[in-house]
Amino acid sequence: MSVTETARLGFRALLRNKTRAFLTALGIIIGVAAVICMVAIGEGAKARIQNMLEATGTNVLIVLSGSTSQGGMRGGFGSQPTLTWEDLRAIQNEAPSVRTAAPLSRMSTPVISETATWTTTVHGTTPEYFDIRDWAIVTGTGLTQADESGASRSAVVGKTVASKLFGEGVNPIGQSIRIRESPYTIVGMLDEKGQSGMGSDQDDAVFVPMATFGARIQGGLGKFIRGQIYLSAISPQATTTVEQEVTKLLREKHRIPEGEEDDFSVRSIAEMAGAMSATTTTLSALLASIALVSLIVGGIGVMNIMLVSVTERTREIGIRLAVGAQPGDILAQFLVEALTLAAIGGIIGVALGIGAGKLLSAQFGWSLVIRPDIVVLALLVSGLVGVVFGLYPARKAARLDPIDALRYE
Repeated sequence: MSVTETARLGFRALLRNKTRAFLTALGIIIGVAAVICMVAIGEGAKARIQNMLEATGTNVLIVLSGSTSQGGMRGGFGSQPTLTWEDLRAIQNEAPSVRTAAPLSRMSTPVISETATWTTTVHGTTPEYFDIRDWAIVTGTGLTQADESGASRSAVVGKTVASKLFGEGVNPIGQSIRIRESPYTIVGMLDEKGQSGMGSDQDDAVFVPMATFGARIQGGLGKFIRGQIYLSAISPQATTTVEQEVTKLLREKHRIPEGEEDDFSVRSIAEMAGAMSATTTTLSALLASIALVSLIVGGIGVMNIMLVSVTERTREIGIRLAVGAQPGDILAQFLVEALTLAAIGGIIGVALGIGAGKLLSAQFGWSLVIRPDIVVLALLVSGLVGVVFGLYPARKAARLDPIDALRYE
């Protein structure tokens, strides 16, 4: 029997039981859809992390304050201020591999214009911060050393803040805003940066001089920096050296005995992005593995239904064998049916997975990356599942004795 004739008979058998065929393929549909969706979301998360790393720079590091410990519960880094302004000056002057350093404190608070109020994150920092982050001012000017030394009420805003307070397309330069009852003049607007690797809007921010932030927003600078210190190394290759230099310097400044834990943490953006990417990869692999289990369950469903089909069509198989069909023809027909079921399930699953991924992406603002190789692999695996789980029923059908099959009621 020709391949075309075998395929035609297989399709005809499936079309006789459309509902059963669909329900049989449902497990494969769900499995393939889950694999495609989970991998696409995972790849999107990794792409976002990579974009964050490229936007932030591979030579950027963050120094965080220490952690608290109370009642057996230990807080994370930054929960207990341990970094001082003297530490910042020491890093700037005594760490040769540090190109520049800047403090960063932040507070969520309402910002008021003449026509609107918007709650955003107000940051206190120095002019060096924008250089470290490589953030460009698209309109106006950035903060200056004169702003810092004079504790001026100047502000640099992100695009989101500007549009929320003054409307889309309105130039905010020279406009007045109020933060905690104090008036500020907008002197610059940052270039649009979009979402960070963690999904937050980087354009939803206001920056003021650190001296002004301490005096008017934070309630005084005090001895400790209530925030982080951002550093840029002299080169991306020098980040490890910077970590070592800053760690050694701060341990000496804080008089930490040898063998005791640091009361601070030095982390490079590249390392943090790498850790996030590794976590995302592991989670994606775990979810994809769970989805593969669903695919295997779908394969078992295909095998069960094919076994039922063999039993129901025993007399048909006997007649075909009696009029000259070979066992190989019967085997091929049932394999074609199983493969067709799996292939249709795979195609529908791919479409459903891409659609579900796009829906989740639109709903939650997640990045989505559809990898063609994963789509092809999912289709191949679904076909393989059909062949593997359809082989036993097909062999059972091919081995039927024609006389016994014709007697079957």
